[in-house]
Amino acid sequence: MTDRVDDVEQLEDLLSEPTDGVVETMARLEGDVVFLGVGGKMGPTLARMARRASQQAGVRRRVIGVSRFSSPAVQQRLETHGIETIRCDLLDRSRLDALPEVPNVVYMAAMKFGTTGREATTWAMNAYLPGMVCEKFHAARIVAFSTGNVYAMTPVDRGGSLETDPPQPDGEYGMSCLGRERIFSYFSAAREIPVALIRLNYANELRYGTLVDLGQRVAAGEPIDLTMGHFNAIWQGDANAMVLRALDHTAVPPRVINIAGLETLSVRRVAEQFGELFGKPVEFSGTEAPDALLSNGQLGSELLGRPRVTLDQMVRRIADWLSRGGETLGKPTHFQVRDGKF
Repeated sequence: MTDRVDDVEQLEDLLSEPTDGVVETMARLEGDVVFLGVGGKMGPTLARMARRASQQAGVRRRVIGVSRFSSPAVQQRLETHGIETIRCDLLDRSRLDALPEVPNVVYMAAMKFGTTGREATTWAMNAYLPGMVCEKFHAARIVAFSTGNVYAMTPVDRGGSLETDPPQPDGEYGMSCLGRERIFSYFSAAREIPVALIRLNYANELRYGTLVDLGQRVAAGEPIDLTMGHFNAIWQGDANAMVLRALDHTAVPPRVINIAGLETLSVRRVAEQFGELFGKPVEFSGTEAPDALLSNGQLGSELLGRPRVTLDQMVRRIADWLSRGGETLGKPTHFQVRDGKF
């Protein structure tokens, strides 16, 4: 697997390349698929992977992407790859109700950054909207994105929070995401809706992610804060594949699945690797806390397939990309935040 990715087109080809497991899931799956909130960081390549896997499986289905599409270029790119698009403010009930009925829903709509000062909107998006979606798509199966932020900090040597650990979110964002899970769980039981709740922590590609955050700081010669000294990272293409395979694992009550890299990564070691690749010294500040926001990805790996891309491959690809001035999204993950305020 090459370390060099030439351009965004090649990158998005890689991120949307389906695994054999995804092709098998799309072959078994009956009916069309809609992606709600498709216009975010993961949505375009996730929807495209579903389209490519369906084609490889020889299955004709509609793959529909729904978003406000603040970026017309994202909508155009999706349509170029055969994905139907619908502009929709999902909080507008009349427009939500007008969406086509489909048996398979991937729910991605959420609000994270900028939540401080916009707490009411955060709760509307993260906890109220899921109820509206369940009322609209009560006859569907739903794979819903959640986050590792519903967990408490966990000791670094524990290997990350398990799906069976009680949620203990810190801050309005994490609490609203737990609210999202509770609403999906309520409607799953009340309306017998099969649901999978995906606690993701953290997806990475060349334009954003925890690794890009670190790589950019090292390249700029900025000191690296070690307080949040450990983290998770998974290649977005691998996360995409696991999310689509989760359509095979919805249940009543919802099945909770962590999607995370299988290693607990050291901020210090990863920053040093970037320093070696950039040929730059790395300056650190602070000391590693004994705990961090970490998820255990073993169950997700067993159910949904092991990640294909290693940490070393991700770091080398990102270092090469950044050194060539490759495009970034300007959306830092803020993974260093320890008080839940985003």
